[in-house]
Amino acid sequence: MGRPGRWDSVGVSPLASPSPYSATALSPAFAAFARTADRLVDNPTAVAAHLAKLLGRDGWLAPEDRLPGADSYRQHLLHVSPCRRLSIASLVWLPGQTTPVHDHVSWCVVGVYRGVEREERFDLVEHEGLRHLEPAGTVFAGRGHVETLVPPAGDIHTVTAAGREMAISIHVYGADLERLGSSIHRRYDDLPVVPREHRA
Repeated sequence: MGRPGRWDSVGVSPLASPSPYSATALSPAFAAFARTADRLVDNPTAVAAHLAKLLGRDGWLAPEDRLPGADSYRQHLLHVSPCRRLSIASLVWLPGQTTPVHDHVSWCVVGVYRGVEREERFDLVEHEGLRHLEPAGTVFAGRGHVETLVPPAGDIHTVTAAGREMAISIHVYGADLERLGSSIHRRYDDLPVVPREHRA
């Protein structure tokens, strides 16, 4: 895919932000963070620390990169590194909008810019030749909360806008989202969710 796009919960990718990426890239605060993240592409934990500092500032996310989708969450591509190994995106949800249960194409650092997100985590389990998901915890994340996901551990989840207002989070991936179009590697919609205590 040659231009930035958005991905919704059914995997359709209509265009969102115009090339090159967005007006957010013109913000000095964001541009400094993007340069730092590019330099730290092999150290997601360090990227997370710098994202937490960026989230403590206001006014750097352009209005067009805060726009939600009408029917599902929306992704705005903000930056792709010159080496094509790192991308930064804003994801925007209206209340109740959710992602599918999925894992990722690479490591991911996520920080909440606005609102509240509910993250439900799952473990992939094979039992007697059949695969299912087991709940592995729920996190309610408010503004400034930062998570680091490094596959394969703790990499399967779904995210929902859990509050009464729009939720926005900033996602940093160790991959080229302009080429891939989405950070989602696999979806797990077809697998049942079985609490551990209910396993036969």
